[in-house]
Amino acid sequence: MESIRSRTGVEVEVMDLHFQGKAGLIASYLIRHEHGAMIIESGPGSTVAALELELRKRGLAPHDVTHVLISHIHLDHAGAAGHLASYGAQIYVHPNGARHLAEPEKLLQSAARIYGEENMGPLWGEFKAVPEKQITTLDDGDEIAVGGVGVIALDTPGHAEHHLCYLLDDICFTGDVGGVRLQGSSTVIPPMPPPEFIPERWLKSLRHIEDQQPEYLAPTHYGIFLDPAEHLAELREGIDAAVSWADSEVSKADSVEELQENYSNWLYEWALERNLDKRDWPGHELINPSWMSALGLRRYWKKKNGK
Repeated sequence: MESIRSRTGVEVEVMDLHFQGKAGLIASYLIRHEHGAMIIESGPGSTVAALELELRKRGLAPHDVTHVLISHIHLDHAGAAGHLASYGAQIYVHPNGARHLAEPEKLLQSAARIYGEENMGPLWGEFKAVPEKQITTLDDGDEIAVGGVGVIALDTPGHAEHHLCYLLDDICFTGDVGGVRLQGSSTVIPPMPPPEFIPERWLKSLRHIEDQQPEYLAPTHYGIFLDPAEHLAELREGIDAAVSWADSEVSKADSVEELQENYSNWLYEWALERNLDKRDWPGHELINPSWMSALGLRRYWKKKNGK
């Protein structure tokens, strides 16, 4: 689905950023207003050219983007925010993420420890700092209103403590707390990177989304889905299953590498049982690598058990 209209007639256009040359992995959502355009999710620095191409295809340029709403500061969601800020856009983010947009050094160091320094450039590209005057923080229930369009922020931790979802009428943009689901699939897989994966808070966030009674969900990975109740139920089952696996298996692994391999094998089989098309697995691993979620599960398990 390339576009949809909200209950009040506001059009949302899906811009595919073709992460690593692959279609259908990272979406940036375009919402036009009377004074330009709003974007939900900038994508990473490595997809700036694709983002600008998608804008040009729609008769727009980067300087037409007035507002950039970031679900959270992980590089695949916020990496190009500074690039858009250089054209004048105001960047909106959770209060706990704001300082990392202005001073991204610690964020980049943390990412490099996970992905490896040699992979940072090819995967994520340049992360430009955002000037502090162009950062606006949002709390739960805050509204961004511009040019006849109003979007409400929802505080939704669990994947990360600095996570926001955004509600436009009956469309909820769910970032990563809405899980990863590829187009044409019913399988929803939770991304659980360290250090802030907290399933109890995540499940509470899903209830917060449900309380808004959205008709459509728009996760960053990837696209617009018309079955929010089924989607969120599938995601909830995935979180519960992963935590149960960790409770049983983390202590049995002799090394981190063994744990990662074991979790990847388990997740693949679990996803197939949930009707995942085998052809979709490489896409999931590219945008939501199971080895990284294994690290998040391990950290959560150790903290829960006082290790």
